[in-house]
Amino acid sequence: MTEERVQERVSVLIVDDESLMRSGLKLMIHGFQGITVVGEAADGSEVVDAVDRLDPDVVLMDIRMPLVNGIDATAALRKAGSRAQVVILTAFDTDALLRDALLEGAVSFLLKDAEPDLVVQTIHDAARGKPRFSPGSLARLVQMATKDGNVPLSPPLARGKAGVEMTTLVTSREWDVARFVAQGMTNSEIAESLYLSPTTVKTHLSSLFAKLQVTNRVQLAIHVLERDSHAA
Repeated sequence: MTEERVQERVSVLIVDDESLMRSGLKLMIHGFQGITVVGEAADGSEVVDAVDRLDPDVVLMDIRMPLVNGIDATAALRKAGSRAQVVILTAFDTDALLRDALLEGAVSFLLKDAEPDLVVQTIHDAARGKPRFSPGSLARLVQMATKDGNVPLSPPLARGKAGVEMTTLVTSREWDVARFVAQGMTNSEIAESLYLSPTTVKTHLSSLFAKLQVTNRVQLAIHVLERDSHAA
């Protein structure tokens, strides 16, 4: 993480019906890299009141809960006009849950087996409104975004001020990196596959984001699928 991100303060509300999971998450993230856990909730029915009372930056939300599930709780937060960003953290990884969570306003979707560093990074990104997904969910999400207009993740047109297609400026090595992103691979996995350093992969990604005018890996992956489908 950058020094700027380490210094950033982010408040988090943990929502999960399992007390052991709430305790474990709190132990993992509280006080780490500027994160403060300001409260806990055991069901989605408690979320709106807890967010109104505690005003967290991020809600770390489970999906399956006894009374009100995490997707309905996310929808309730949006209806209430809450500024809190929702990160879904669940053991259940299906297309329907992923799609519904995003459509109801969640910014990110992680599985409960995610590495601690990924959870921390996702919390910081969510506080800034930037999405992040478990690698295993990314490729399926891209497929849904390209086929289903109801998935709100389509990238902007990649054109420069003069109307030039910015995709023509992407190098072959950058496309190699982009294709691995579309497969849901992490930076470390891409680096290993292409015999590059992780720093070089990050440099290529920064270049791709600028050239294609995208802000996250999902939008980048959509560009890859669209380009490859046109070339087929």
